[in-house]
Amino acid sequence: MENTTLKLRGMSCASCANSIEDAINSVPGVNECIVNFGAEQATIKYDPRRTNLEAIQQAVDAAGYSAYPLQEQNLMRGEDDAEKKHRLRESRDLMRKVTVGGIISIVLLIGSLPMMTGLHLPFIPVWLHNPWVQLILTTPVQFWCGYSFYINGWKALKRHAATMDTLIALGTSAAYFYSLFPTLFPSFFINQGLTPDVYYETAAVVITLILLGRLFENRAKGQTSEAIRKLIGLQAKTARLIRNGREVDVPIEEVQIGDVILVRPGEKIPVDGEVIEGASTIDEGMVTGESVPVKKQPGDEVIGATINKTGSFKFRATRVGSDTVLAQIVQLVQQAQGSKAPIQRLADQVTGWFVPAVIAIALLTFIIWFNFTGNVTLALITTVGVLIIACPCALGLATPTSVMVGTGKGAENGILIKGAESLELAHKIQTIVLDKTGTITQGKPTVTDFVTVNGTANGNEMRLVQLTASVERNSEHPLAEAVVRYAQSQEVALADVKEFEAITGSGVQGIVSSHLVQIGTQRWMSELDIDTQALQHDKERLEYLGKTAIWIAVDGQIQGLMGISDAIKPTSIQAIRALQKLGLEVVMLTGDNRRTAETIAREVGIKRVLAEVRPDQKAATVKKLQLEGKIVAMVGDGINDAPALAQADVGMAIGTGTDVAIAASDITLISGDLRSIVTAIQLSRATIRNIRQNLFFAFIYNVAGIPIAAGILFPIFGWLLNPIIAGAAMAFSSVSVVTNALRLRKFQAKPVG
Repeated sequence: MENTTLKLRGMSCASCANSIEDAINSVPGVNECIVNFGAEQATIKYDPRRTNLEAIQQAVDAAGYSAYPLQEQNLMRGEDDAEKKHRLRESRDLMRKVTVGGIISIVLLIGSLPMMTGLHLPFIPVWLHNPWVQLILTTPVQFWCGYSFYINGWKALKRHAATMDTLIALGTSAAYFYSLFPTLFPSFFINQGLTPDVYYETAAVVITLILLGRLFENRAKGQTSEAIRKLIGLQAKTARLIRNGREVDVPIEEVQIGDVILVRPGEKIPVDGEVIEGASTIDEGMVTGESVPVKKQPGDEVIGATINKTGSFKFRATRVGSDTVLAQIVQLVQQAQGSKAPIQRLADQVTGWFVPAVIAIALLTFIIWFNFTGNVTLALITTVGVLIIACPCALGLATPTSVMVGTGKGAENGILIKGAESLELAHKIQTIVLDKTGTITQGKPTVTDFVTVNGTANGNEMRLVQLTASVERNSEHPLAEAVVRYAQSQEVALADVKEFEAITGSGVQGIVSSHLVQIGTQRWMSELDIDTQALQHDKERLEYLGKTAIWIAVDGQIQGLMGISDAIKPTSIQAIRALQKLGLEVVMLTGDNRRTAETIAREVGIKRVLAEVRPDQKAATVKKLQLEGKIVAMVGDGINDAPALAQADVGMAIGTGTDVAIAASDITLISGDLRSIVTAIQLSRATIRNIRQNLFFAFIYNVAGIPIAAGILFPIFGWLLNPIIAGAAMAFSSVSVVTNALRLRKFQAKPVG
């Protein structure tokens, strides 16, 4: 399967989005299509052996819309030139039509005041009362300003569908053509004892108000992608390269992997790389959300778009273009903004039958009022009101606009949310499972104790360090790195290793200078029938202090014991306390022995500990928690956490961890600060609350508005909803939903701890 994203044009409401979705899903070879009305994008998964992009675009064209692929090379440039020109042209066109329609509508309203009020108003020119003048004034509004409603409505009719444009075209046409009849044949009405009233102002004002609402809606929808534009705006425009001993400024697009770049104080770092000369502190807040500058020296990684604070340094470019951290963040945010939350399904089901149902209600309204009263004016006003007030747009925008703002706000806080489903599910989390090493702790363990059976006689201790570190050098485990660093600090030269083998969850072994060296857990030593009694007291002492004890055996005999400590992150205790205050159960998961694990758990305030869990058992452990009926989130950073992250309902990867863990997760916490988990959950809850508000307003608006427009209050109060008011309500219902979603931009995480 391949994934692609298409930019869509021509959509006017959620019904259009459903039509496009159905058209693309009907193409053989398309596995899944999600159309986001708010983002005006289609995210498609398809089999390239059975279909291609051209066939998918043809299906969109056949449905009456247009689509073009978003190019990866435009990722860090935002909208391409064609899209910018299209948006500008569309905005200008709407503004022209709103201006013309507004002026004419005001004139028509003034001319209609005598009829509407039943009063003689001498200050209004008599010629404005003339139906022919009103016809001449209304016609350009009806057929030029309202041209798009007719065109889109006709396209929908040809594919046996109906959209919001269909409702507007039907409603305004009913008012216009009904008014045309008494204008052309006034004597017919007079002979029937009827007043030849006209409602040209209704058609003109409704079209103008709806276009004005659409103009505001487009501008408001543009603000939902502000986070993307902010991220793109972070990148530097140029880079100062060192070439042939000279400094050369080049556009960032020309930087290649391996280029050496000079960065001075106050400048932005252009691309990702590794410091090779100099030192400085760097503000990485715009990417990680961390406010404290980070010290950098040779060997450390730097991230493009972050700001150099103090010193000058040189670094070698390691990732450029769409491979940089910033580009990947932008891509993930775009991916999330184009996804669809499960809560949207109800709205989709409603909008699927919404327009046909409204047309049926409008016809029924006309028939009932005309049959019971014989009053064609009453029947017309209520019918037009029903057609005009109905708004599937509000339902279609309720979820995607909130998701777009929520995921963008997450990126601003250093939280990457891969999809709307993850954002929605995060607010339901009941249990948080935290991996110990690298998640609760800093992930940089150090050797603090080294005990040998034979003491330091005859250089025994350093010889044992050499054997141990030589084997551990071949392992990727953090504890192995600690042993190697310890050997390097003791200036011990490492030897070659033969027949190296890593036993998952137990330890490592290899042959060094004809000696079999085995390093690992006490459980493994027991399985190997190696007696550990000689150092048992030391092992218990280390574990009591919260240190990890690893055993060293040479040729089947215990020779030593290392105590390794991994400092707890300064913010872990505060974050765990905040999670518990949110009503969540916090569980620590580790492969460490129970005594060490429980010591760490007590220190950070965790009550439930799952210790001595091998890497291959982590996913099964998460599944057991799920079988308890809980919504489980797993937080980890290592390769061995990836299966558990995938198994969890919501997988959260520490951004400072491995790419594999990040790929398997639903949410990535760039900074590695556990307080980001609290922020992610608070953001999810705020977003879902906002979505529910939007859906409530959208449903209530339509459920209450349509019956009122149909005249349900007339028998009781003698009051009818003026179609002009109905048009205004419809025009601004979508604007109100988008505006409510934009309130999420003010989201701020509540203090933790």
